[in-house]
Amino acid sequence: MKRELGIARCGLACCLCSENISCQGCNSGQCPDKDWCENRKCSLEKGHTHCYTCSADCKKGLLSKIKPYGFTQFAKRYGEDTLLDCLERNEKNGIVYHRDGIIGDYDAFDDVERLIEFIKTGGC
Repeated sequence: MKRELGIARCGLACCLCSENISCQGCNSGQCPDKDWCENRKCSLEKGHTHCYTCSADCKKGLLSKIKPYGFTQFAKRYGEDTLLDCLERNEKNGIVYHRDGIIGDYDAFDDVERLIEFIKTGGC
């Protein structure tokens, strides 16, 4: 885990991303997706560092997918540090962010509340 990369604006875990060897995150100015990322554009326009700091319950861009939306909701409720702590603990306990390409253990959910509970408990 590269904790210093933190959480992307949209909620994805840059700190656990398999692409973080070459990608320095969406706040680095070097993001390869910066020209098309709707969540990056929106948060910059509104003056937010992350979607989780916005009061809107938005599901546009990557927030239309369960994982980034669930991570964003978790960070809204408990804070980014708690999210990072849980992700780090879960990784140490064998939960994989990217197992097959960009699909991993956090992608097995179709309910946001169940994903949030999984993040909190590590599936225990």
